[in-house]
This record gives sequence, C-alpha cells and structure tokens, in this order.
Amino acid sequence: MPKVLFVNATLNWGSTGCISEQIAETAAKHGWSCFMAHGARYVRPSAFPSIPVGNKIDDYCHALKSKLLCAHGLGSYFPTKRLLKSIEKINPDIIHLHNIHGNYLNYPVLFDYLKKANIPVVWTLHDCWTMTGHCTHFDGIGCDRWKTGCFSCPLLHSGYSSWFLDRSTQNYKLKKEKFTSIEKVIITPVSKWLEKVVKESYLKKYKTKVIYNGIDLKVFDIKESTLRKKYHIENKFVVLGVARIWSPSKGIEEFIKLSKNPSYQIIMIGVTEELQKQLPENIICVKRTSNQQEMAEFYSISDVMANPTYNDSFPTINLESLACGTPVVTYQTGGSPEAIDDQTGIVVPQGDYDALYEALEVVRKNGKDYYQSNCRRRAVEMFDKNKRFEEYIEVYKSLLV
Repeated sequence: MPKVLFVNATLNWGSTGCISEQIAETAAKHGWSCFMAHGARYVRPSAFPSIPVGNKIDDYCHALKSKLLCAHGLGSYFPTKRLLKSIEKINPDIIHLHNIHGNYLNYPVLFDYLKKANIPVVWTLHDCWTMTGHCTHFDGIGCDRWKTGCFSCPLLHSGYSSWFLDRSTQNYKLKKEKFTSIEKVIITPVSKWLEKVVKESYLKKYKTKVIYNGIDLKVFDIKESTLRKKYHIENKFVVLGVARIWSPSKGIEEFIKLSKNPSYQIIMIGVTEELQKQLPENIICVKRTSNQQEMAEFYSISDVMANPTYNDSFPTINLESLACGTPVVTYQTGGSPEAIDDQTGIVVPQGDYDALYEALEVVRKNGKDYYQSNCRRRAVEMFDKNKRFEEYIEVYKSLLV
C-alpha cells in the first residue's frame, strides 16, 4: 500500500487544513495510507495519524524569532529534526507539501533532508510566500521585486511581520537555494494566476499542474433558512462579506461605504468583538464559525457576496457562494476572478469602489434568480472536491513511474 505524508501548518483547520484533509480522504479511497504532519496551534480532529511538529511553546518561540530577526521559517530547528525521524519511520512514497510557513517548520532542515532522501514531492501552493523574501501576497501593492531578488521590503510589517530587521534579500537567496535543490517535484498551484507567478519565479524549472480547490457540494448547497426572519431583513438586498481574518486588504472600508446605502443590508462573517466596535451599527456582524451548515445558510439568504480583496490566490469563499446559488462580485485580484464567469458574477478593477458599487447595482437590478441556477451549475461542474482532488492521485502516480 503506497504512503503519502501531508505537511501543512494546520490540521483539518482553516482552508488549507481542510483541503489537505479532503485530499487525504480521496487518496485513502484509492488505497493510499495517509499521514498528517502539522503545526501545533491550529488543530482539529483528523481521520488520519497526525504528527505535530513541536508544541505551542515552540510555535511562539519561532514567531518571536521571526519578528525579531525577520527569520520566518528559520526557527523550529529541533522540532523539524524530530519530524525527519518520523518521516524515516513512515518511509512515505510521496510527500505532499502545503503551507510550510506558519511558525512551525525549519525549511532549510526539511529541504536538506528531501534533497538527500530523494523522496518525490507534490507541492501545493496556496499563496506566494515560497517565491518571495518575506510576504505571502504582493498583488495588492503591485510589487515585482520577487522576480529578480527581494530588497527593502515594502510589506515588512504585514503578514509575518518583522519588527526591526529587513532580511528579505537574504531570505530570498536562501529560499531560492533550498527550494530549487530537489529534483522530483511537481508544483500544483491552486489557480492559473498563481501558476503564472511560479513560471516567472526561480521555481520555473519545475513542472506545474493547476488544480483548483474543491468544496463539499452536499454541505454547500442552496438552503432553506430562517436567518432573514431572525435578523428582520426579509425585504433587504443582502450583501455578504466573509473573511477568516478581517483587515483592510479584505475590503473593510468598502463594506463600511456600502453600509451607507439604506437599501443594502451588509452581513460580515468572521468579525471579532474588537472590530465590531469600529463598524457601523447597521452592519450585521457574525463571529467566525466552523459550522459549515450555518455558513451555507448565510450564503443562501444573501443576494450577492462581495469580495473586494486586495490579496488572494483563489479564495474558497467564492466557490462556497456559487455552490449556494449566490453570485460573486470581486476585484480583479490574483486568482479570485477565475471562480466566476459573466453568468455567475462580475469582476471589477482592484480598488475601484465606484465600479464595485455599480456591479452590485447590476446584480440587484437583475435579481438573484437571474444567477442562481448558473452559479450552482458552475460549482458542480468545476469545483466539486470529489472531482478536483482526484487530480492529485494522478499526480502522485506520475511521480512514482
């Protein structure tokens, strides 16, 4: 029985953790034994044997080193060494990397081992951290320093922020050295946009295959719900916003502006108590929930989902919205536009609030019924996890030939 080891910052938690778990479920159906290596902080129960890389204290120490020394991915030396012992014990036929950033893994230690062990690697890229000296996304500011060598990072204080030092040049060189040192690799970007980034980076020598993320279409479906009645918004045009962590790059200011329209009812999901205090009172704020059935109801009662994101590779929320029959209006950012077509939503220039508003007005004029069946059909045809994640099995097989 072939074996595959998944490596990701989270375990069955958040988008990348759930995606890894679902790919493993697909692999198991094809007779693969699956193992999950992961960080210690963000963990939910998994159906597969799991290997925490260090503990929460290790995680915090790594994060502190990252902030003090601009050394993200360079902590967790001994936890990573212990992981290597587990890898040797498992002896996997494939190692499937997802997010190796996240304060839990020492990438030079891991890649020195992979080079020596010559184990085939599938590397699913969910963002751009692998190809930069610091940031996970650069689309929002149009930075292209990653193409030739990062320096004077304009995003030093965002994401995995560095408080004092800028080692983006050194980080870039070290990543390039380590990440291009192994031979048996297939990179699987989650969008065509991200594949284009790979082809313009130092990873361009590797074979790539775009595999879109998939979702559970039994969970995310058009639902009957009493939520409109609960919130007394039966006759409102409901504009939904969803984010794991709300920040300006997710379009907070856009939603505040939209809330001034008395015909609109804004619902924002993923809002912390602190953020709620800063938002207009007429915005319905919902805390982050892992209840997918509840999420499907919110998508279903909404007339449109607005995704004015400035940084995204291929947001899962677009797919979930479509599956629930709700059109998407999004900025021309990263791979976000790839989820929709002109029958399921509207794409507008990044940062153009007037165009965003006009697009929402077009959706309001057309009515949700105009989009609903096409949205559901597109989700079924393109983003069924049972179809998309089958593609990984073919990738595994190609590396074992």
